[in-house]
Amino acid sequence: MKATIWHNPACGTSRKTLAILQDTPGVDLTVVEYLKNPWTADKLRQLFADAGLTAREALRLRGTDAEDRGLKDADEGTVIAAMAAHPAYVERPIVETDKGVRLCRPQDRVHEIL
Repeated sequence: MKATIWHNPACGTSRKTLAILQDTPGVDLTVVEYLKNPWTADKLRQLFADAGLTAREALRLRGTDAEDRGLKDADEGTVIAAMAAHPAYVERPIVETDKGVRLCRPQDRVHEIL
């Protein structure tokens, strides 16, 4: 099974999710450090749609200035544009497999798509 994790190595939950993926037999894993290799607005739209999330549900407020910038109450297009420009605004980690996409908070949510 192919799996992609959008990963932040400084995040404990992201590291734990990565470890689950690495320890699962048969997983062909791609790791994208999204702070170094940001996603596009189109990719974010696809991931959120596949995960059944709105951009605001995937918005990371803790440790960012997203709330101060009014993103908590902004429309989807504005939030996605801000996330594409500032990848730290996206909650992490996000994992995509053949079985779907999950925002893996907590990390055990990854089992739903393995």
